[in-house]
Amino acid sequence: MGKIAFVTGITGQDGSYLAEFLLSKGYEVYGLVRRLSVPNTRNIEHILDKITLLDGDLTDQGSLIAALTVAQPDEIYNLAAQSFVQTSFKQPVLTAEVSGVGVVRLLEAMRIVCPDARFYQASTSELFGLVKEVPQTENTPFHPRSPYGFAKLMGYWATVNYRESYGFHASNGILFNHESPRRGIEFVTRKITDGVARIKYGLANEIILGNLDAKRDWGYAPEYVEAMWLMLQQEKPDDYVIATGETHTIREFVELAFEYAGIDNWEKYVKTDQKFYRPAEVHVLCGDSTKAHRVLGWKPKVTFKELVRIMVEADLERYGRIMQS
Repeated sequence: MGKIAFVTGITGQDGSYLAEFLLSKGYEVYGLVRRLSVPNTRNIEHILDKITLLDGDLTDQGSLIAALTVAQPDEIYNLAAQSFVQTSFKQPVLTAEVSGVGVVRLLEAMRIVCPDARFYQASTSELFGLVKEVPQTENTPFHPRSPYGFAKLMGYWATVNYRESYGFHASNGILFNHESPRRGIEFVTRKITDGVARIKYGLANEIILGNLDAKRDWGYAPEYVEAMWLMLQQEKPDDYVIATGETHTIREFVELAFEYAGIDNWEKYVKTDQKFYRPAEVHVLCGDSTKAHRVLGWKPKVTFKELVRIMVEADLERYGRIMQS
């Protein structure tokens, strides 16, 4: 009989790819979803008949206990969060409730229902914020620069504390930016590729962005979910940086996206607006995943250029279908 996995945030980019990956490994997969008037299951539509969805919310302790009681999982992957940095400045309390206290609620539910399960917490490169060194490793001091970052920092330390206090097999994946065609439209990479496709098909004539000089370490999401799984297969729990070790500016991403779409003179179409700048900017994030390579055997394969091409082609194809219908 295969293992049972419980995934929060299963309808998001990472959750959907992780669910696919776990199914390919023979897992029985349960996903936690918030009850919405219009279900947001687009990313998992093709596997809905293979997984079990349970109602619940990271702000509701009782719902987490009930969901875990039904699932009785061997592995728990906590990917749910208020994950958009810009929104976290406008909704800091909600972000802290979901992305910070929510982790504690889930760990408590695990302690009550299934303390022998293995736990993965989706941590983030935003923990480093105002970076103390480049590249960042598992030992680099944290200095988050957004409500999203400090909420995630609480989740990180909650995971460490439950590991040390109760002997949980609980690990943090400090994942640097990872993208795909399933990335939410509000994130800058997808905003760019969607905008480029709209311009290509005459549906828009500009893209408005924030700081084009911010540098990020961008990888391919399907590869990063495998790293999550690998962490929970280890004999001992630990924390790992997952990254490519390369940085590229948003400007580079823009240039490549327009190039792959066959559009010249990208500067004609791209404008910047201060409202898309962060109150406290994170200028450069670059991760060193040497430990993950050594212990997990994990290494990124998809290059930055390949990532941009994959995303641009997916959005061009999507709008191509829309225009033909």
